[in-house]
Amino acid sequence: MAIEYLGLSEVNGPLVVLEGVQDASFEEIVEITVDGNEKKLGRIVEIYEDKAVIQVFESTENISLQNTRTHLTGHPMEISLAPEILGRTFNGIGQPIDGLGDITPEKKANVNGLPLNPVTREYPRNYIRTGISAIDGLTTLIRGQKLPIFSGNGLPHDRLAAQIVKQASLGENSDEKFAIVFAAMGIKYDVAQFFQKTFEESGVSDHVVMYLNLANDPVVERLITPKVALTAAEYLAFEKEMHILVILTDMTSFAEAMREVSSSKGEIPSRKGFPGYLYSELATIYERAGIVEGINGSVTQIPILTMPNDDITHPIPDLTGYITEGQIVLDRQLHGQAIYPPINVLPSLSRLMKDGIGEGYTREDHQAVANQLFSCYAKVGDARALASVIGEDELSPLDKKYLLFGKAFESEFIGQGEEENRSITETLDKGWELLGMLPKEELDRIDTKILDRYYKPADSEVSV
Repeated sequence: MAIEYLGLSEVNGPLVVLEGVQDASFEEIVEITVDGNEKKLGRIVEIYEDKAVIQVFESTENISLQNTRTHLTGHPMEISLAPEILGRTFNGIGQPIDGLGDITPEKKANVNGLPLNPVTREYPRNYIRTGISAIDGLTTLIRGQKLPIFSGNGLPHDRLAAQIVKQASLGENSDEKFAIVFAAMGIKYDVAQFFQKTFEESGVSDHVVMYLNLANDPVVERLITPKVALTAAEYLAFEKEMHILVILTDMTSFAEAMREVSSSKGEIPSRKGFPGYLYSELATIYERAGIVEGINGSVTQIPILTMPNDDITHPIPDLTGYITEGQIVLDRQLHGQAIYPPINVLPSLSRLMKDGIGEGYTREDHQAVANQLFSCYAKVGDARALASVIGEDELSPLDKKYLLFGKAFESEFIGQGEEENRSITETLDKGWELLGMLPKEELDRIDTKILDRYYKPADSEVSV
């Protein structure tokens, strides 16, 4: 027989304490009825003797110590899953908010999930095309990879995320099934509207599942949203054999929600007030990406986080960098020059890139072009530093060429329109066009055979 517990012993922000509890489980979902009619969901986050600490997903403003009835459901947080979730919009805990009714579930799944077993993982190989040259050419995204975007307040990471959703594909010749799971945490209403409108107008919403937690939604809901999104992604990838790209924005909101709840629980804070288990919580989310051996599906992650004060050593980007396989860094200086997307390629990298590009994947010259562009752009920084000391007129002819190359590289290769969807061939050809601005002997990172085949000196290079 189900037991109902009357009243509470304590209410503290999003947390309530229930006494006299029997047979309760950690992470168990509870239903709280307020004043006999209003129902709220919560989950048990701590058990001590006969006391249970419950996180309430909705606000606790109507809850008092006497006006509640609490019922333990006996199961953890679960969401309904079916192929019909594609094209639908849900709130942060997986309830439909698009007015199209409830999902008829094919199955219900525990949102807490598990990281993939390392023994069953398959090594990521093929790339995912985003249509953005700075990513496809220099920090290529590989299926099954987790590649975060490090941004800052005021930088156009929302526009970049929307462009990736619109343009992402498995490449020109692939006929495999591909879909996107998009989860937003703590975003403003107008940003949520921007995402929904952009996806609808571009015609991609039929293969996008959206989970939206708005800034005015409960903080506790924010802790569940990425887990709900990844549960849906795993279902589509490993049971429906689709290739799924998961975009999580903004992981900083997730971490700050964790700090707020941790503070309410009276836990001892670690760096910058975040709980000591921030690393393990981030790891449980990021490690749910990958490819399982024998299953023709994959989960690829692009978590987006805003670095407080643009500080890449802040705990959130710092710990994220330990867990993930590279990063894409947005630069405020490039943004100030009206370059979009303002990706700073020098601190950006993709650690799995080398195994998913080249002949049979992208093009034989891909790795060589990427290496050479990195090398030349690094020398641009040296030339600019020298010019700031002695003046541009005093530079050698070669350094002046590097300055011209740097300007063209930023405006033409990194910079591209929000509606511009470049193929990998166009990206690599653009790279060769820019390398043609420099003398052939400067291109020392490229094999001679590839150099002879693709290098064409630019008119400006010949005439200088």
